[in-house]
Amino acid sequence: MAHSSLSLSSLGLGGPKAVATALALEDARSSSSFFHCKKPAFASKFGGSSLMRSSSSCGMNDTRMNGVKARQPLRVTAVSATSYREFVLKDFHARRALKIISGLQNFNSDSVASVVTAAEKGGATHVDIACDPELVKLAISLTRLPVCVSAVNPEAFLTAVEAGAHMVEIGNYDSFYSTGRTFSSEEILELTKKTRQLLPSVVLSVTVPHTLSLSEQVTLAESLECEGVDIIQTEGGTSSDPSKPGVHGLIEKAVPTLAASYSISRAIRIPVMCASGVSTITAPMAIAVGAAGVGVGSAVNKLNNQVAMIAEVRSIANALGLPSHASKTGMAAAGV
Repeated sequence: MAHSSLSLSSLGLGGPKAVATALALEDARSSSSFFHCKKPAFASKFGGSSLMRSSSSCGMNDTRMNGVKARQPLRVTAVSATSYREFVLKDFHARRALKIISGLQNFNSDSVASVVTAAEKGGATHVDIACDPELVKLAISLTRLPVCVSAVNPEAFLTAVEAGAHMVEIGNYDSFYSTGRTFSSEEILELTKKTRQLLPSVVLSVTVPHTLSLSEQVTLAESLECEGVDIIQTEGGTSSDPSKPGVHGLIEKAVPTLAASYSISRAIRIPVMCASGVSTITAPMAIAVGAAGVGVGSAVNKLNNQVAMIAEVRSIANALGLPSHASKTGMAAAGV
């Protein structure tokens, strides 16, 4: 096709504008979508073509710096823009996403590197880090997984996306709750609209606060879907106080986020990610109640041993039936 060699750099664009331009060109040629808002005028597109690869898989090129192999993000082109979104969303569509979260306010590069490495080697499908361009560069040098950045400041996403972040998340509010800071439905909607104005085509996930009643969470999720959000994330671990230890306690801890996932997934068509308080025991339950994936933070990032981190991620990945790191590496080498 005539446009197949069009690169965004030739248009003088980069980062969010690049993706937006590419998706506009792609949307002009395609009318298919996986999910639709109940109000068609606000429907968001997911795209549907197969993931395109260069010399290596998963949207990355390998280069060498000082003899050390480093992974760099591929330059997005108009023909691959939809595939870029598929790279991020495919595991949600398959209902087996596993996102490992380092923490919205964790800016310690050593800690973030440990969490990202554990996610990569343990078999996760996504990593979620604090919204900082230098951390993004660090993360994409360590993993081929899609990198998500979390923040509650829409403007902060711009430099992170320019640095190579694949998706953005308004959420992971746990660190705010201890200070008494909460988020209303109106504030979340305003943050979402602002983010969509700044980044109209970047994959956007939004957490629905567990401080809202369950019915309010569902209503907010429906409104967010109509604002073009791609993924809804639930939470609730901090609101749960298990009465017993062991397996019983782990299930109790996950009840609020499981309940939210069940209710929200039946009200909207976009994927739901069940996060906060999720463990190896409850991850399969999340999928069973309707979630398309799970987000895991403290169960991994609070561990102080790299081997233990990898083992925990591997345990949750196994519970979800995800392929091992070795299997993924083999598949990537084969171009699968």
